[in-house]
Amino acid sequence: MTGTPTSSPFWTFSLRFYRLDGVAPACLALQDEQGVDVNVLLFLLFVATQGRSLTQADVAAIDVAMADWRRETVAPLRAVRRVLRTPPAAIDAAQAEALRERIKAVELEAERLEQKALFALRPMAAWGQAGDAAAAAGHVAAYAAHLGVSFPPAPVQVLLDRLASLSTT
Repeated sequence: MTGTPTSSPFWTFSLRFYRLDGVAPACLALQDEQGVDVNVLLFLLFVATQGRSLTQADVAAIDVAMADWRRETVAPLRAVRRVLRTPPAAIDAAQAEALRERIKAVELEAERLEQKALFALRPMAAWGQAGDAAAAAGHVAAYAAHLGVSFPPAPVQVLLDRLASLSTT
């Protein structure tokens, strides 16, 4: 993830947060095992850092707003990138890796566009008010409920702990 001249505060937060120890593996575990959209998850955490709270309905609406983009753009790019890790024997490995890197860059741009759309859904001031720690945990719980799954506690705790560490640095 790299910043751009037109980066939003959300993109800047995501870049900083995702680089913290344990955050990337926790996000990817939730993505691969629970169907989490990492950008939606990061947005829910970002909103909490802004002293805002979301209702269960807000969380559901946020996820639904991104569903088509995730399904039609981000997920297919990710799938192709992952397949290219081990290309078929008939395909030159070096050329497949070069293609994989280009697709990775396009996938990242698709995620940046999703983050831009998430940030533009509503003005930050339009979300409810709440304390950061309680809001972050509540947002994550509401997302799990919306998806109809139970998130394993370990990756969630990593994310909440790292989020708390941001406010002390």
